[in-house]
Amino acid sequence: MTTSKPTPRAPLPFLGLACAVGVSTIYYNQPLLLEMSRTYGVASASTGFVAVATQVGYAVGMLSFVPLGDVMERRTLMMRMYGAVAVALLLVAIAPSLNWLIAGSVLIGLFASVTHIALPIAPDLVSHEQRGRAIGTVMTGLLLGILLARTFAGWVSGIHGWRWVFVIAAVINLTFVPLMYRVMPRLPPSQQLTYGSAMRSLWTLFRTQPLLRESCTVGALVFASFSCFWTTLAFLLHDHYGLGAGVAGTFGVVGAAGALIAPLAGRLSDKHGSRWVVTAGMSLLATSYFVLWAGEAAHLSTFLHLALLVVGVVVLDMGAQMTQVANQTRIFGLVPSARSRINTVYMTTYFAGAAVGSALATIAWDRWRWNGVCGLALGLIALAGLRHATGNKTTGDHHHTSPEDELLEA
Repeated sequence: MTTSKPTPRAPLPFLGLACAVGVSTIYYNQPLLLEMSRTYGVASASTGFVAVATQVGYAVGMLSFVPLGDVMERRTLMMRMYGAVAVALLLVAIAPSLNWLIAGSVLIGLFASVTHIALPIAPDLVSHEQRGRAIGTVMTGLLLGILLARTFAGWVSGIHGWRWVFVIAAVINLTFVPLMYRVMPRLPPSQQLTYGSAMRSLWTLFRTQPLLRESCTVGALVFASFSCFWTTLAFLLHDHYGLGAGVAGTFGVVGAAGALIAPLAGRLSDKHGSRWVVTAGMSLLATSYFVLWAGEAAHLSTFLHLALLVVGVVVLDMGAQMTQVANQTRIFGLVPSARSRINTVYMTTYFAGAAVGSALATIAWDRWRWNGVCGLALGLIALAGLRHATGNKTTGDHHHTSPEDELLEA
């Protein structure tokens, strides 16, 4: 039976901070891949799979741990996972070989999935009509964590070396454990479910919710295209201009400007419907890659090429975040009592898409350099656009499904 207890109040900005701390851990490695390759004496294409390993771990973590948000008391669960990710970060910091680095990166991704135990709490704190705005607020923190993690990593590594990035990150995550205890109220689950029942219901949700299936496909393809750029940016800057991790990380600050569109995307979803926002987001995403590609194709001066990269990064992040906020706004309205599990289904496919995008981008870079990366990304966006165009246009953005509540509890 679904319980009727109200969800305790928790500050939305703190949830945004929680998401930022958790998700940042999986992006520290992206601007550091070249430095890691020098440390272990391997080709840059080999360390590209460190980013892939982290994203694979993240997808597995979301599938394994995030459903617990509908089963366990969430504050305690999140505190334990922040402690675990701190340990994983220290293991990466002392990794003696590339294989150990990859194994530790999988563990970081696994426990960093705590981010998506925190995120579904947001719509529980506001009225139905403000769901998009609440998600946009918390997503701002998450997206800034993604982007500024690269900046933090690039700057710290430039001063102390890449290993210290992970040492400092471990301290931050460990400090967050008592902070979580102090700030967050107890958050009991909305249903009395066993873990096995929660896991079995993931397939039921995927099977019975066509809008969830559509959002999963679009989200995975969009994030795959987004990952193409960030996985190979350090390679582009080094090959063309001899620039290091610090400059690659600084692009995270540039991207942060695009991430600030998340609250606006939430309000637009509430006003115009999430389908409209997904269309606008994918249009911006495609435009960004034409801009990013143009700088390479036109053989511009260093200044003009970097300027075009800056413009492209802002538009890229705006498009990706608009699509993400709109997708999550509409799926969180499907079965309110199963939001953690809905988020599990969506985000597992979303980050599986990121892992595939990073892997394909590494291969594309190795064979065709920037032309291959941009061509791959545009192809992924085209597939997302096709799925979006053939989706169910009559499915309401604010549809609530009550029969599944009984089914999911069975």
